[in-house]
Amino acid sequence: MIIFMGVAGSGKSLQGKMLADAVGLPWLSTGEFLRMLITGQRRKDMLAGKLLEDDEIIALVQKIFTVVDSKTEFVLDGFPRTVAQADWLLGQVKHKQLSVTAVIHLLADKETVLRRLLSRGRQDDTESAIKERFNEYEADIKPILDHFKVSGATVIDIDGEQAPAIIHQHILEVLQSHHVHQN
Repeated sequence: MIIFMGVAGSGKSLQGKMLADAVGLPWLSTGEFLRMLITGQRRKDMLAGKLLEDDEIIALVQKIFTVVDSKTEFVLDGFPRTVAQADWLLGQVKHKQLSVTAVIHLLADKETVLRRLLSRGRQDDTESAIKERFNEYEADIKPILDHFKVSGATVIDIDGEQAPAIIHQHILEVLQSHHVHQN
């Protein structure tokens, strides 16, 4: 699997979908699945920008993985979001249930993220929620990337500040140069 990571607004979903479309892979977005499946108070919490519990997310991801053939390549967006989720995923890798081809880490600064998220107009994209997501990113995503690196996964930093087409081209080139890109 090719995992897309980065702060909200860094372009994970857009780039994940563009890559999946370009090379003909399934695109699994945990955010999209959550918006489809979560109801009631948990949905209100989610729309308020709160992250759901690890065990709930992991249970959902296990369901998602039953939809695709996990032995073939796919793009994963929006997971893992915590170290506990990363540990679960790496456990699956260790037991040969899954394999990590590459982790694409999209980098974007606060101003870019704020501008992008406020312009997409989603209910959970308030200025305070976006600042909170940046803090979560600093606290959670960086340690997750370290976990992946320690496990031997290929982690590729990509400048997410450029135009989407340029970022997409860069991702394709970098994956090819790492011999992990399959047509």
